Amino acid sequence: MQEVSLLKQLTLAVMRGQIRASRDTHRPGWHLAPSVGLLNDPNGFIYHAGYYHLFYQWNPLDCRHGSKYWGHWRSADLIHWEHQPVALVPSEEYESHGCYSGSAVIADDRITLIYTGNVKYPDGSRTAFQCLAQENERGEYDKLGPVLPLPAGYTGHVRDPKVWQHDGQWYMVLGAQDKQLQGKVLLLRSNDLREWHPLGEIAGSGLGGLGPFGYMWECPDMFRLADQDMLIFCPQGIAAEAERYRNTFQAGYLLGQLDYTKAAFDHQAFHELDAGFEFYAPQTTLAADGRRLLFAWMGIPDEDELYQPTVAYGWIHTMTCPRELSLIDGKVIQRPARELQVLRREHRQWQGRAQEAPALSIRSAEMIVDVSAPFILGLGDEMMLVWDGERITLSRRNLRTGLQEFRYWRGQLQQLQLLCDSCSIEIFINQGEAVMTTCYFPTEDPIAIFNGNAELRLQHWLLSSPMLE
Repeated sequence: MQEVSLLKQLTLAVMRGQIRASRDTHRPGWHLAPSVGLLNDPNGFIYHAGYYHLFYQWNPLDCRHGSKYWGHWRSADLIHWEHQPVALVPSEEYESHGCYSGSAVIADDRITLIYTGNVKYPDGSRTAFQCLAQENERGEYDKLGPVLPLPAGYTGHVRDPKVWQHDGQWYMVLGAQDKQLQGKVLLLRSNDLREWHPLGEIAGSGLGGLGPFGYMWECPDMFRLADQDMLIFCPQGIAAEAERYRNTFQAGYLLGQLDYTKAAFDHQAFHELDAGFEFYAPQTTLAADGRRLLFAWMGIPDEDELYQPTVAYGWIHTMTCPRELSLIDGKVIQRPARELQVLRREHRQWQGRAQEAPALSIRSAEMIVDVSAPFILGLGDEMMLVWDGERITLSRRNLRTGLQEFRYWRGQLQQLQLLCDSCSIEIFINQGEAVMTTCYFPTEDPIAIFNGNAELRLQHWLLSSPMLE
């Protein structure tokens, strides 16, 4: 009965809110966004039987982080997406305060979801259960209930299971906080997805030479990339430095080798995945052709979300574009998924001094800039990118304070690739050596304006808007 009631509320919210949301000039043309309400973490990203499936954290009832459902899209090509039945509704006691993030695997030729059931108590304490749900013949998901209670030695902050198969066994990494309030990643093993055996902590604050490194590690994802094992995670509680760790919370990775027998992860230093303002909770999957693909939430928890102008239209946040990960000369490279090129239309090229470049529309556009000398790029009326020969400085006005805020990347610049939408810009540096992902909300039809004496070579495309069905 509780599930029926929640679904009725969800249906009413969508029916009341869709028209209002569609009137927002900041509604994205080609990024994935919620019909109404709040979207955050990508979940259960997987390819199966000809379709990519992308589930997502969704509060359809508000633009705040309340009780979370799992929405569900699918696509045959990463471009044209269609809504699927809502996958998870927080209707059971073991998920009373939200169906939190998780992943998906293929078991018995069906998609099986592994997620965190979040429970909060009146005294302020909390617990968490790791739960299963399995696809049925109608494309809906039948809950199988909890398969793992809260592990001993940890607070109620244990969540976000990512599961994969290795040598015939299932493995899970879990984000966790120990009783000393230090962030960790736990490794577990199972024969059947239902009975899980803890193997220990494979990474965390105070482990592997990291030193103190945050009070909670969220959204772990572990996979093989070329000849390395890569652990993606989101550490919370890292102090900001002059040019890095500038967001409230980070998203980054460790490269190394996972010893499955010893449950030990010998890894290198931590690196941020994105140098921009909004990038969190990335999750990956394998494409049919073996590429490692990534989506992330274009947002940061506990920042200035409710000051975004889309809230007035009853929706907030989008996904990033899908990205391809590769490892080249020991560096993790992120590039826009090649499928996105089918959105290109009306190609334009130009070469000359920056200050003589034409103003170019960036409401829904892609732009490639080849450059080797300092220049300035104005983006809409809200952002500025300055390349001084040694460092990129990206600045915008903070929606809460009205003051300018800054993000940085340091290195030798040869090329920028900008993917622009009505409320976001994703800036790929040197063919994916680094990325700066940013939300912005221009008040007019946004254009790119170049300045400086640098010689530029520009390519520009308008991007079509695929229908979300």
